[in-house]
Parts: sequence; structure tokens; C-alpha cells
Amino acid sequence: MIWGIDLGGTKIEGVVLDRQSNNQVILRKRLATEADRGYEHILHQIKKLIGEMSDEVGDRPEIIGIGTPGALDPHTRLLKNSNSTALNGKAFKTDLETLLGIPIKIANDANCFALAETRIGVVKDICPEAEVVFGVIMGTGVGGGVVVRGRVINGSQGIGGEWGHNFLDESGGECYCGKTGCVERVIAGPSLQRYYHEISGREKTLKEIVALGATGDPYAQQTLDRLVHFFGLGISAVINILDPDIIVLGGGVGNIEILYTKGVEAAAKHTFNTRFDTRIVKPKLGDSAGVFGAAFLVEE
Repeated sequence: MIWGIDLGGTKIEGVVLDRQSNNQVILRKRLATEADRGYEHILHQIKKLIGEMSDEVGDRPEIIGIGTPGALDPHTRLLKNSNSTALNGKAFKTDLETLLGIPIKIANDANCFALAETRIGVVKDICPEAEVVFGVIMGTGVGGGVVVRGRVINGSQGIGGEWGHNFLDESGGECYCGKTGCVERVIAGPSLQRYYHEISGREKTLKEIVALGATGDPYAQQTLDRLVHFFGLGISAVINILDPDIIVLGGGVGNIEILYTKGVEAAAKHTFNTRFDTRIVKPKLGDSAGVFGAAFLVEE
């Protein structure tokens, strides 16, 4: 059996897979993160979940993979860049290994998403020969993960794939990371909602904006045109550097159909090639991807 944990801001999800039966799910279980109660409480919630899962399957893990918001700095061994701010600056891996009494493997949640879609998701289904996969999460934030020949690329600073904090456009304004105009500040869900509010004077959810765009609302159309333009500009930088075989778009923004038509056309305009061969596709696993990817870290 292989075990994975997906640590989110509101929930912690665990999975146990049977490696000998084509990674069939033996157990999936969730528990509230309760992050507002602090760092130590988060650690104990993870321990509690693993304990409950162990009781249900009648076994305990010898090693476990964990997908985290943020990344483990390979030099300081501290967690960084997490929107669950209680984790930042903490020796999360060391502390959790001490608490659990077993080794753990850690990767950013976007890397876990990319790994799962590569191993058992859409990449396996439509492009199993892919050598380079870029997994995108576009939701409340923007993140990315890189998988090369089936292995996660964390990078020397632990920031492999973090295109969400590349500079994109000044209009995005200040980002929580301390920079200005990040990709996340331009095309993440809250950023699109904020832009719509600024030009229309009305507050709408992203789903409402997409629906309004289909009815001809000029402000919604302007917001979606902005998304298409800057998505193409931002993702083309990734393509020009990594040249991935396939890009998988996850997160709420990734559900917007226009990205797979006009968004692809926009990316092609800025890609350094005479044609556009990169496949940009929807994920297969949905919100299951992160926890499956965490489990596959164990096999790495």
C-alpha cells in the first residue's frame, strides 16, 4: 500500500492505494484542517487522520507522501510561500516526521496535481509518451508543477513551476508575495472578479461573470478577453522555457471553456515557433489529483 496526504487550507485528505492492484483506492478520508488553531494543531490533525485511516485499513504506513500549500526550501528545510501562513517558516517536514515516527516525502500541491494527472490521469489517457508535463492550478491563486519523465522537478530552491509569481502586468497591483503585477494578481479567480467590479461597479462571482459573458454583457466580455490575453502571454513564457508536451489546467479558472479555444490561440501568438504543438487540456481527476499525487511521491 502507498499512502498520501493532501494538506489544504480547510481540509486534510488522505488516501491509501493498493500498488499491486493498479493503484486501486483502498480508503479515502477527510478531516478539517482547523488552521485557525495554529501550526501545532495542524500537525496533530494530520496525525489524527493517519491514525483513523490506520485503524480502518488495519495497517500503518512506513513512509507517507504529503502535498502541501507552499514549498519546502531545500537549504533551510523550512516551509515557504504557503497561503496557509501558519506553516511558513516552520520545519514542517522535520516536525511531522518526529510526531509520526516515520519518514515523509513532501511536494507542493501543484506538483502533486501534475504528477497524478501524469501517472493515472489525462496525460496517461491521451499522451502517455509525454516526457514533460506542466500542471497548472488556476483558482483563488495560480500555481504550477513540472513533471519530467514521470518525476517531479522541485528545483534547487524548491520553486520549480511557480509561474504564478512571474511578472505579467502592472495592472495586477501589489501581490501578497511582495512583488507587483504577478500572474496570480491578473488571472486568478479573485483578480478577475476584482477587475469586473472595477469596470462595472457590480460584484459578481466568477461563474456569474462567465454566464454574463455568454449573454453579451460587455463588462463580462471585457473581463474574459483580459483573461484570454494574459493567459496566453503568461503560459507562453512557460512553453518557451520548458516546451512541455502537454499542459493540464486545474482549478476553477481552468473550467472556463474559452481557455481551450481562444486561450490556446493567444498562447500560440507568443510562442517561439512557427506552429503550436503544445496540448492544453482539462484534468481528469478533479480534486482527487492532489492526494493521489502525494501518494505517488512515495514511489519516487
